[in-house]
Amino acid sequence: MRPTSPPPVPYHATAARPAWSALPAGLRAAVTARLGVPVVGARTAGGGFTRGFAAVLTTADGGRVFVKAAELARDRHLTDWYAREVAVLAGLPAGLPVPRPRWTLDAAGWYAVGLDAVDGRMPRLPWDPAELTATLAGYAEVAAALATPPAALTGLGLPHLADLARQDILWWVEVAAGREPLPPVPAAVPDRLDDLVALESRLPAYAATATGLLHGDLRADNVLVGADGRVWFCDWAWLCHGPAWFDLVTLLLPAYAGGSDADALFAGHPAAADAPPDALDVTLAALSGYFLTGAAAAPPTAPPYRSAHQRWSGEQALGWLAHRQGWSLGAAPRRPHDAPPPDR
Repeated sequence: MRPTSPPPVPYHATAARPAWSALPAGLRAAVTARLGVPVVGARTAGGGFTRGFAAVLTTADGGRVFVKAAELARDRHLTDWYAREVAVLAGLPAGLPVPRPRWTLDAAGWYAVGLDAVDGRMPRLPWDPAELTATLAGYAEVAAALATPPAALTGLGLPHLADLARQDILWWVEVAAGREPLPPVPAAVPDRLDDLVALESRLPAYAATATGLLHGDLRADNVLVGADGRVWFCDWAWLCHGPAWFDLVTLLLPAYAGGSDADALFAGHPAAADAPPDALDVTLAALSGYFLTGAAAAPPTAPPYRSAHQRWSGEQALGWLAHRQGWSLGAAPRRPHDAPPPDR
């Protein structure tokens, strides 16, 4: 039996975020005024890989809202992501299992967004079979709704996965050309560079033929399982034109790591119905290079645990690809853990 490989730190404990009480008084006052009633509780989100504020706020009348906020001058990239997510959520078709935007505001040099609070939790990893089945069914619903891009979204100027791949996803070609250092990889990977480059290089052309939209960042920590078993999909800042089967691969990486038959899950999913025969291998090659080189190049100021999770994701993608291709990669390099898990 293939051994399982859990994430280095549980997804629900990866974030380092400011508490509600640590936000500027002017921002807290503006949010409270927008809610219309005092905030009596704040549950900070434990997942994610940014330093932005994210918490479910409870108000005196029993209401709940999920608020994200970041400082405009210091974290402009985050505020841009939040604004883009609000625009995307507002344009997604009605009835999909996604949180809906309520409001946005600027105050005290910060930008904040209020979204519907989803009563749910991240899925258990290794995947609980029932939760995995529900998640894959939920994503089939989302992929079908986005197969023909809604008019409300096409006007947003969304990027294309084909362009994103050329600009920032294909990294094995950079390693092979000597423009990027080889990240820590198993011993036999250098002998497979030509194969990895050949596979990843097909992604832009495959993505360019797709007519629908995909989430673009469909990790397990962007999934919430509701108390009623319904699955919700969150964090929509990276919606782009491209094939839904790309999302399916990123969603299934933890399934492969947990010992599930990820090949069969991919092949049997509606999102992969029109995928090229080697689409899974092409995507795994691209993702392995993207995550492994990203982890190795992370600056010391990067959020805690991001590099560890990038490395883990890259290792799972590379291991899954090697398993499918019948490659023997050899021993992985010894390396220290990036950081101990938080004591909570």
